[in-house]
Amino acid sequence: DDSISAASTSDVQDRLSALELRVQQQEDEITVLKAALADVLRRLAISEDHVASVRKSAPSKGQPSLREAISMSCITNGSTGSRKTSHSSSVSVARKETLSSAAKSGTEKKKEKPPGQKEKKEDSHSNDQSAQTQASPSPQPSSQTLQTHRQTPESKSSAPAKSIKKSLTVEKAHSAWESSDDSRNKLMRVASTSKLISKVAKNADKHKDVIVNQAKMSTREKNSQEGEYIKMFMRGRPITMFIPSDVENYDDIRTELPPEKLKLEWVYGYRGRDCRANVYLLPTGEIVYFIASVVVLFNYEERTQRHYLGHTDCVKCLAVHPDKIRIATGQLAGVDKDGRPLQPHVRVWDSVSLATLQVLGLGTFERGVGCLDFSKADSGTHLCVIDDSNEHMLTVWDWQRKSKIAEIKTTNEVVLAVEFHPTDANTIITCGKSHIFFWTWSGNSLSRKQGIFGKYEKPKFVQCLAFLGNGDVLTGDSGGIILIWGKTTVEATPGKGAKGVYQISRQIKAHDGSVFTLCQMRNGMLLTGGGKDRKIILWDHDLNPEREIEVPDQYGTIRAVAEGKADQFLVGTSRNFVLRGTFNDGFVVEVQGHTDELWGLASHPFKDLFLTCAQDRQVCMWNSVDHTLEWTRLLDEPGHCADFHPSGAVVAIGTHSGRWFVLDAETRDLVSIHTDGNEQLSVMRYSVDGTLLAVGSHDNFIYLYVVTENGRKYSRYGKCTGHSSYITHLDWSPDNKYIMSNSGDYEILYWDIPSGCKLIRNRSDCKDIDWTTYTCVLGFQVFG
Repeated sequence: DDSISAASTSDVQDRLSALELRVQQQEDEITVLKAALADVLRRLAISEDHVASVRKSAPSKGQPSLREAISMSCITNGSTGSRKTSHSSSVSVARKETLSSAAKSGTEKKKEKPPGQKEKKEDSHSNDQSAQTQASPSPQPSSQTLQTHRQTPESKSSAPAKSIKKSLTVEKAHSAWESSDDSRNKLMRVASTSKLISKVAKNADKHKDVIVNQAKMSTREKNSQEGEYIKMFMRGRPITMFIPSDVENYDDIRTELPPEKLKLEWVYGYRGRDCRANVYLLPTGEIVYFIASVVVLFNYEERTQRHYLGHTDCVKCLAVHPDKIRIATGQLAGVDKDGRPLQPHVRVWDSVSLATLQVLGLGTFERGVGCLDFSKADSGTHLCVIDDSNEHMLTVWDWQRKSKIAEIKTTNEVVLAVEFHPTDANTIITCGKSHIFFWTWSGNSLSRKQGIFGKYEKPKFVQCLAFLGNGDVLTGDSGGIILIWGKTTVEATPGKGAKGVYQISRQIKAHDGSVFTLCQMRNGMLLTGGGKDRKIILWDHDLNPEREIEVPDQYGTIRAVAEGKADQFLVGTSRNFVLRGTFNDGFVVEVQGHTDELWGLASHPFKDLFLTCAQDRQVCMWNSVDHTLEWTRLLDEPGHCADFHPSGAVVAIGTHSGRWFVLDAETRDLVSIHTDGNEQLSVMRYSVDGTLLAVGSHDNFIYLYVVTENGRKYSRYGKCTGHSSYITHLDWSPDNKYIMSNSGDYEILYWDIPSGCKLIRNRSDCKDIDWTTYTCVLGFQVFG
């Protein structure tokens, strides 16, 4: 039911927002935990492979590879050791440097005794320090500028020189390796305890922002990954990015931000699904409406848009000043990119210059601004606002002075509309769930009188308000009824004058279903819009129905009606269409968009076209020059990602269930259907020549397909396994040999496709690979 849906939207959204925030926090904790476990297990696997290869090759006495394996095994064993303080860590670094210089000279080393015991102790201390550096990075950004790290051959060499020392170290490494399986099992058991989860959650809170910090890699990484690198932390996760060989000095390539700025050109869509009375025609010939945080001024004759961009979160309501130039818009509460709260407020702005004239209510409104209206009797000097708090506070503002004049609680029920009386400057009317209130405003006080329905059936919702020329009030309700409220004078009470009370004088059955909107026209006639019956009815001056027209079902139910040019009128619908119509000629679509969250976007390789797919299961092909819809198709499931074949002949679309569709880009016909896993597909990417397709999934895998017949035939080639979280982005190399991928826990992994989709463990080997695109958001090429 439209009425129930409209009334419960605010409460449901509040609950959903709280639940989403809680779920997001829990997901962050789980992501950090999974990332930590995956990193440790990966390191253990690398150690196993390396030590096994060392044992097979059986190197000679004193060979560096043996010492490297010993060092790696010791680190694996030492990584579970207790953490040291920062003071002891700095001491261990100093000791290690002293020992390294002694090893080079070879003289002081002979004086140390007993050599085996001392060196083992220092190695353990150094390894603990290295493990501490990775496990608990500094939560605060470094005060110094970001520095790069160069790995030198000295880091590969180990200090022992005597055979006794070697045998002792080998024995220690062997015992450490034998217990690696036990260590791994212990680690998995510990990871499942609430103690570790609370630690990870606490660490995640410390690293909510992107932190760039100077930190050292473990000795093992220095041994296996050569070259310079930079490291940053995101939500406690270390991200290492290797610098390409052709970059001799990282500081030399650092530049200032470019002077160019992006300018919003066009907005596709309109918010009508959960809003009302938010479409108006301005004297400039522009239709004003909003979507997300943007207020759009659209000239449908010249096909141009202008945008008011002052808001910081979603706009929820709109009112036009009596001068038809100034506009007030109210927004919801939100959070910025750094997680700081954004307060709900009202912005009053000039529709000609797009300049902000006033910002009202910062710190006053709760949750959001539900509805607002300018005064009429005093030429728009005042503004009344209802917020989305539990009490739905009514405030009256002298908006030019930015002063709040009066404030009062209205009701705990949903409030759907507020309006100043057009001739009585001291009367404000609010309506909503099972009520209509007539407020008398005097100075800084507001007094309320409730509308009495008497012999008339009390509606579940009073949906909308309008006024007749004689000052009578019209209400439209959820029962399809229009009520006329006239002001009558009651007898004076002792010591007070006569009072005026609004009472119902007439009832009209207007629509099947709810009356969703009322629009008073310039000539005194009335337009009404119905919800269930989707009818727009024109009423004469005596409120007799004169003409009617039905909005086609594909556009949805009516949410807003406004007078247009001449005999035209504008209609906003629940499926996010803005229509322009007449009773004689029907409707023309002026604005359209998706009706649910939009997730998938792909641009045509050489035409001015782009494709979108969303939770509403619609796939839309848009013309970016004419800003028009080329075609649309309804899928069986919500779409989440898309990519065009390089030929432009077909487009692949991934859904939330693991199925993906291939459509003909011209005819929108279905070409092929495939399924990979049973979780959401998050990214699809064709190789540069179109012979391969990579499909990234929320099951942590990347599926590879061989593509033939110009994108019309697909056969499974392989699967990339190694990510510990869902795939978010991926890019191909120009030769189709390599893939770079990002995941939800901030991993950067590289894959060798011709070798069977194998994970490239030594990431420094990939630092000089060229990439066809840079859609991955993590990596040296996109690091800023």
